[in-house]
Amino acid sequence: MKNKPIRTLVADDEKYSREELLYLLRFFPRIQVIGEAQSGQEATAKILELQPDLLFLDIEMPEMNGTHVASIVKQMKNPPYIIFATAYPQFAVEAFQLQAKGYLIKPIDETHLAETISHVEESLMLTSQKKELNTTAKLAVEKDDTIHFLDPETIAYVYRDEKNTKVISETGSYEIKLPLKELEARLMSYSFFRVHKSYLVNTTYISEMNAWFNGAYQLSLKGIPEQIPVSRNYVKPLRAKIEL
Repeated sequence: MKNKPIRTLVADDEKYSREELLYLLRFFPRIQVIGEAQSGQEATAKILELQPDLLFLDIEMPEMNGTHVASIVKQMKNPPYIIFATAYPQFAVEAFQLQAKGYLIKPIDETHLAETISHVEESLMLTSQKKELNTTAKLAVEKDDTIHFLDPETIAYVYRDEKNTKVISETGSYEIKLPLKELEARLMSYSFFRVHKSYLVNTTYISEMNAWFNGAYQLSLKGIPEQIPVSRNYVKPLRAKIEL
């Protein structure tokens, strides 16, 4: 993955903006532009056809705007990383909720572009390593006297309940006979983060963080009805990890 080209699609309805970005991307040896799109619908069709690694996406486009395209893309089996490139700073929160890897404001700052591409390169490297090392790795959990094997990426959060460790995934609630500290070490190569002395959260599931009391917060996770506590000591490092 270190020298592999990053197959890139650029979607922007404005020709000048598209050409400017294409010019800037020429200075990044690993970026291989494999296509362009002038609308949201065209972008969606080309993503399905070309299967890019990276998508530069404008927000205000005809037929289908960029955030709508992103919401569709994130449902795909192997979605590309998304970097929004827009003249509108007010959509940054929505971009974060769509798990964008970057948010560039036009005219694009070259330093910011370089930092964002570097972040994508690191993420692709980690993803590749994780696939190589964990192609068959599953977490063994128990429920009703049956051992189940879970893909760690389907786990939303883990918490300690008195003497038991509970694992909450897309398929239900399970138990595991491991202390939280040891489980945290096993999940280190995935997107888990300790937000409380008794809770580990898969950051890819986070959709909202709401103020609670005394500097503490509560998290809302996609598809999970429960609110997850965030101790005030963990708020700053959590935000540093997940925010653009």
